[in-house]
Amino acid sequence: MKKAVKGLLLSMGTAVAASAGGTAYFYRRTMKRYHAKMERTMKMSGTDWNQYMSLLKERKEYMLAQPHEDVYITSDDGLKLHGVYFQGDGKSDKAVICFHGYTSQCMSDFTGLSDYYLKHGYRMLLVDARAHGESEGVYVGFGCPDRKDALGWIRWLIQNCGEQMQILLHGISMGGATVLMASGLELPKQVKGIISDCGFTSPKYVFTHVLHTMYHLPAFPMIQISDKINKRKAGYGLDECNAAREVQKAKVPILLIHGEADHFVPCRMCEEIYDNCASEKMKLIVSGAAHAESYYKDMTRYEQALDDFTGGIIK
Repeated sequence: MKKAVKGLLLSMGTAVAASAGGTAYFYRRTMKRYHAKMERTMKMSGTDWNQYMSLLKERKEYMLAQPHEDVYITSDDGLKLHGVYFQGDGKSDKAVICFHGYTSQCMSDFTGLSDYYLKHGYRMLLVDARAHGESEGVYVGFGCPDRKDALGWIRWLIQNCGEQMQILLHGISMGGATVLMASGLELPKQVKGIISDCGFTSPKYVFTHVLHTMYHLPAFPMIQISDKINKRKAGYGLDECNAAREVQKAKVPILLIHGEADHFVPCRMCEEIYDNCASEKMKLIVSGAAHAESYYKDMTRYEQALDDFTGGIIK
């Protein structure tokens, strides 16, 4: 009996140690700057970007040829945040603030869409999320603290461009979650609409999905332990801010876009967010589009959705 008890305790101890080690490894690779790698994220997302390289190169050249400058704000918790501002002709009262995805940076995710916005007369403010690009920060925000950073960027745009500005918030992936989470805040009247492309509900649920489908691992207890660690280190819980809950408080119109073939952030998250949205809403599901691929998979429908959405809210 003693040997059996001893063996059971040893097995339990080994299992606990393995869980602790696995959680530490998962947390470090996912939540901490410099451990979270863009190459790994791109591989996991399953999107073949090679087929769009020629288009992206052409649009990047056009984008960089436009007047632009580096700009900075300080977050509520003291981080220096970086953005790149394209003023256009300097006369337009239309602007879009763009929020990139996980492990990306401000000048990457909106290279394609810059063609639409710049040619439609929008000023563009592309921002580096905390712990990304040239912005400070150690821990990735996954939308939760980033939504308050978004308020800072909105204030910057109004202060520097005028009270008459009509502002859109457009986010992709983690940026899509950020703008949806921001919808639950008291936004300045200049914010006229929110566009979320393949945004998730919360880090807890997207991590659970990835662990199940890509690593074939149970979420328990890894997510629960990571949640406690993150509250202590980064200051927020993994489901503390959930886009599906925040849009229940939304007052500005929201356009949701998602790829039907997105296996990284499943399309059902878009449906859940849409069902919970309290404000005026539109939805575009792009057949055959993988993660963050919707614009490139069906550019015509994507731009038409933008036209239809903005036509009712931007003068």
